[in-house]
Amino acid sequence: MFDLKELERAHEIVGQAVPATPAHAWPLLAERLGTAVIVKHENHTPTAAFKVRGGLVYFDRLKRERPGTVGLISATRGNHGQSLAFAGRRYRLPVTIYVPHGNSVEQNRAIRGFGAELVEHGEDFQAAREEAYRCAATNGLEIVPAFHPDLVLGVATYALELLRKAPDIDVLYVPIGQGSGICGCILARDLLGLKTEIVGVQSTEAPSYALSFAAGAVVTTKTSNTRADGVATRIPDADAVAIICKGASRVVQVTDNEIASAMRAYWTDTHNLAEGAGAAALAAALQEKSKLQGRRVGLVLSGGNIDFDRFRHWVGTDAPIAQPAVA
Repeated sequence: MFDLKELERAHEIVGQAVPATPAHAWPLLAERLGTAVIVKHENHTPTAAFKVRGGLVYFDRLKRERPGTVGLISATRGNHGQSLAFAGRRYRLPVTIYVPHGNSVEQNRAIRGFGAELVEHGEDFQAAREEAYRCAATNGLEIVPAFHPDLVLGVATYALELLRKAPDIDVLYVPIGQGSGICGCILARDLLGLKTEIVGVQSTEAPSYALSFAAGAVVTTKTSNTRADGVATRIPDADAVAIICKGASRVVQVTDNEIASAMRAYWTDTHNLAEGAGAAALAAALQEKSKLQGRRVGLVLSGGNIDFDRFRHWVGTDAPIAQPAVA
């Protein structure tokens, strides 16, 4: 998909707007997991999520190669939309973002705050995405898919930062939404010639990529009812599935309650606020704790965008205690 020189150039493009994010070794998390752990804090970008990197690289190529583009359109549950809105403002191009009804109120406000037009449509991400494609064809706008080589190239820059700082990570846990994050990690690892084991993480309520990994081909689901909206995917991307099947070790499924406990652990152990998808990697590591002793663990905290009310009701003191997923 790209070589190391292209990845380093993408890192320069991203770096003009997004400084390298921290990668911290938190002693209380190490104590909780019983082994060394380092967290890549993509919740510290200007949009509080990793996807801003992909939007910047996508727009950079767009302005160079397709300068006549009049506007862009896409669908999202939040972070992808914020990424495009952020980049659209920086590159002075109008952006329209479709979200499903009932989407995060604070995500919607952030998308509008970065200057995009926001349209609510449908009951889930897939319905919003289908309407965005229809609107793009009708109005002559460029559709930006949730998975695209330039988006993967952009988000792979966080993996470049992490793996150059900590090339001795034995196993890296990465949440899977539409697949750009984990694919970026796989490709960056391979370009750097490392042996880091990469493990994808999905919700038990939205396991399309986990099922696809097991089958070696795209498997869709009828629902994606997880409260972790960043991993609520019903229809995987075929190119992403191919990269994951070739380069990932496995895909772990975690329950919403396990994710909630991981969000709480991030707050108590590091004072970082993680959204559901952002906490999924820690949830998976905790589920596999017995396998990790003596290994150096990496966790991608992919984002911190969660409504305050959702955080309070999901991970507050009255929230249910996690029960591990059945293997």
